[in-house]
Amino acid sequence: MNLKDIRVNERIRAREVRVINGVNNEQIGVMRLDEALRQARSMGLDLIEISPNAQPPVCRIVDFGKFRYDLAKQEKEKRHTAGKVKEVKFRVNIDEHDYLTKIRHAEEFLDKGNKVKIHLQFRGREMAHQELGMQVVKRVKEDLATMGHVDMEPKLVGKAIGMTLSPLPAAKRKRKFSKAGEVDVDNLPDDPEDGDDE
Repeated sequence: MNLKDIRVNERIRAREVRVINGVNNEQIGVMRLDEALRQARSMGLDLIEISPNAQPPVCRIVDFGKFRYDLAKQEKEKRHTAGKVKEVKFRVNIDEHDYLTKIRHAEEFLDKGNKVKIHLQFRGREMAHQELGMQVVKRVKEDLATMGHVDMEPKLVGKAIGMTLSPLPAAKRKRKFSKAGEVDVDNLPDDPEDGDDE
């Protein structure tokens, strides 16, 4: 929705409009334009046409200043996050601490609305054990399932495996690894203390 195209108050040209109270999102119903304007003014607010192509056009009673501010904020957020792809690189024999650090970074990128490209590079003889690389990438996929969905399934291209994830809608995202830099203990696969020291 472009701010310049929005009709407010007297600029609305329809004879009848469907009115929504923007304060509580309650449908008031279809009424003559002059009645709708009168009602908006009595509340100290503006009448804004939000769906001009509907029959009759849909208008909302809200504060135009706040409406403009919210719209500008949404546009800015969209521009800011749209199209950003962050890359996180893994190795076949990555140790647990590095793995968790990289997963936290990937979660953070997804949480900010960025796409994440997972890249696992094989070196030398590691190419003979591609299944180990696939295991790492599948583990990444499972660990990030609460934050993003896979756009491009893990695929071997040359000497690397690539996978792309897009963030889930904000309300559905749930971080498995805490922001504070510590792992969420409830979600650890097994206790690192049980492992033997190298």
